[in-house]
Amino acid sequence: MKNESQPSLAFASHDHDHCARDTLARAEDVAARAGARMTPVRRRTLEILLQEHRAMGAYEVLEKLAAEGFGSQPPVAYRALEFLVDQGLAHRVRRLNAFAACMHPGQAHAPVFLICRACDAVAEAAGEPVRAALDAAAAEAGFTVERANIEALGLCPACAGEAV
Repeated sequence: MKNESQPSLAFASHDHDHCARDTLARAEDVAARAGARMTPVRRRTLEILLQEHRAMGAYEVLEKLAAEGFGSQPPVAYRALEFLVDQGLAHRVRRLNAFAACMHPGQAHAPVFLICRACDAVAEAAGEPVRAALDAAAAEAGFTVERANIEALGLCPACAGEAV
């Protein structure tokens, strides 16, 4: 059950354990192929991010790591999160000052984050058309986009239903 073609999966009832296991296995494969070392704290940090379809702050991740004996100093979480982002295994969601597991590790993609303003659920949707439009607009100004973080704020189906 891949999430690539189903960005709404984060907002729908599904076999989340399967979803997380599949993504973790792909992430470990990506790290291994890159020669990057997936230490126990890095692996556990990714597992924590995969537990829910939402972005988590570094201190929230740190609390969970500390409770499991991985250390309670902020660099523990920040280093693990930085590694995951650098390896393309997690994304920084700037609006929330938080991190989310990449649902497409090892695949070239331009994610768009759909963020529920009510429950903070985050879905990673394919954003290639959005990125193409951004690149075209930038090219008209003679600008080359090297990195973009596209985020959309709104309501997930569950929260939109509650608002009705």
